Amino acid sequence: MRPLFGAASSLSTLDQSMLLPILGGVVELGKTWLEGKNTKIKAKAEAEATVLVKSAESEANWENIMAQNSASSWKDEWLTILFSLPMILCFFPDTVQYVRDGFTALDSMPDWYQYTLSVIVAASFGVRSAIGFMRKK
Repeated sequence: MRPLFGAASSLSTLDQSMLLPILGGVVELGKTWLEGKNTKIKAKAEAEATVLVKSAESEANWENIMAQNSASSWKDEWLTILFSLPMILCFFPDTVQYVRDGFTALDSMPDWYQYTLSVIVAASFGVRSAIGFMRKK
């Protein structure tokens, strides 16, 4: 059988000695590329973890500040009383219609007003609890 393109069927020792350094260089280049890729992936994962930790710390700090500020405020108590009044008034038959009319009037308010009221309550009682309540609906 005749070799393709007139080349010898096996590599000579000279050809092998030239090919090994080339293959070694290609393997080393591939190894370096993989190491670089792994380093980038690791750096990205570490950066994402740092962002998550910082975010959690910021949220905890914000909640601590809000708790300290609300210690001397009547805002929470005022909103609790305000939201309790309709429930209490429902136990007095003469006021039940007033409560219904009041909620009907609130329901007819513009969306921006209703959302603003929700944000005020959420800010007062804590965003997490309000978000949890809204998700249940």
